[in-house]
Amino acid sequence: MASLSIRDLCTYYGRVKAVDGVSLEVPDGEFLVLLGSSGSGKSTLMRSVAGLEQPSSGEIYIDGKLANALPPKARNISMVFQSYALYPHKTVAKNISFPLEALKTPTDQIKTKVAWAADLFGIGHLLARKPRELSGGERQRVALARAMVRSPSLFLMDEPLSNLDAKLRHSARREFKRLHKETGITTIYVTHDQVEAMGLGQRVAVMSYGKLQQIGTPHEIYHKPSNTFVAQFMGSPPMNLLPEGGDLIGFHPEHCELEGDGPVPDNAYHLQVQVEQVEELGSDALVYGVIGTGDAATNVIIKVPERKAHMIEAGRTATFYVPWSLIRRFDAQTGISKDQD
Repeated sequence: MASLSIRDLCTYYGRVKAVDGVSLEVPDGEFLVLLGSSGSGKSTLMRSVAGLEQPSSGEIYIDGKLANALPPKARNISMVFQSYALYPHKTVAKNISFPLEALKTPTDQIKTKVAWAADLFGIGHLLARKPRELSGGERQRVALARAMVRSPSLFLMDEPLSNLDAKLRHSARREFKRLHKETGITTIYVTHDQVEAMGLGQRVAVMSYGKLQQIGTPHEIYHKPSNTFVAQFMGSPPMNLLPEGGDLIGFHPEHCELEGDGPVPDNAYHLQVQVEQVEELGSDALVYGVIGTGDAATNVIIKVPERKAHMIEAGRTATFYVPWSLIRRFDAQTGISKDQD
């Protein structure tokens, strides 16, 4: 296991700033998620840590040692890619053992470590099969076992669940959390999926256009966004933003309460919403509407429990409120949070 320190890292491709001055500290044993949309720089940053990309400037320290000039094999890092990159002509056992064979590990140690890794991921019964005989979830486990068999200091994952269906992704997230709890290996996980990020990360680093926008616990990222980009990137639907006295105020759709359905606190922000559509989604319903008129009109989305959907009608005005404790305020020009708590 090892700590990771990235200091003012930049990676340029001509005029394109893929990574633009990123600094972050990952303590030994942490599970950190790099979250961002396509082109945000998250994969380039991770590939730089792995030694697969040469940064234009900045420093990378692995366990306190400068790693910029070290080749990938000298960094004791294991990486799992989106494609899994299994050798189709090799058995599962040979795929898992390949890194050890490349290091000329003694045969008896290879057998022991392959058995350990296969048992860790519950694929011991698949060792004689070829990748084409495996399901997507099984291939993913083989790729993870191959990465883990070296006992790496850092474990890097680049969107490893994107090829799986929703049910498998859910079960795989549980496996990753169990794996990290059992091994304690420092892990960097790249994804564009905020559900994965919030469910897996002890901390989440949100990136956009090569810059680090915010780093914090899932709770901090969601409830105390540092700027309007993070506020609207996190959550589905995202945070609503409304102009208010030269600022922007933000609130999550689920924090809105319908007036007339119980006592209203004195300290609340009230919303008159012209309802355009009510979308029932099973346990919840989404209310699409507009606040204000003309040039001042702003679209909002409000989430209410499904049992309250019948109380809201399209084409009519509904009054909602949000407790002020759940309101976030941002500078209208810079988008930076003005909350100090």
